[in-house]
Amino acid sequence: MINDVKKSAEHKMQKTLETFKTDLAKVRTGRAHTGLLDHVMVDYYGSDVPVNQVANVTLIDARTIGVQAWEKSMVAKIEKAIRDCDLGLNPASMGEIIRVPMPMLTEERRRDLIKVVRSEAEGARVSMRNVRRDANNDFKNLLKDKLITEDDDRRGQDDIQKLTDKYTAEVDKALATKEAELLAV
Repeated sequence: MINDVKKSAEHKMQKTLETFKTDLAKVRTGRAHTGLLDHVMVDYYGSDVPVNQVANVTLIDARTIGVQAWEKSMVAKIEKAIRDCDLGLNPASMGEIIRVPMPMLTEERRRDLIKVVRSEAEGARVSMRNVRRDANNDFKNLLKDKLITEDDDRRGQDDIQKLTDKYTAEVDKALATKEAELLAV
């Protein structure tokens, strides 16, 4: 039972970390990367689908993303979807290929993005602390029902705290990496 609680808590913390890293990937830095357009949705015959399901998304150079639609009729829709997304990008189509240049970030915009990233990190930390609280409550309930001893309860809580510290350190490391990317000119 103790191991089940620990495994469940570790699984939830791992999911939280993965979600945090996914959210970080959506924050735009000065460099181009294909993952930037993953959440851009395009109207494809009445249903919204991600850009990478209707086109090839590649890097042309360090500051330009290339999008090549699989159907010629989709070029205008893809271009409009990229322009309307919240990334502040201005795509330009040249025949069947859409070029998406990455504008330079201003110092003020970099500071705003760092604030956004830090709030995302704090949200991940709060989520991990909630997982820790739930696991500790599970241990208390097991102790109350006399299914585990007080020593098992204490050891379990210590293990959950170690897990929390480990995953919180991972969040801090990912945050530091993203801040360094944002501040790099």
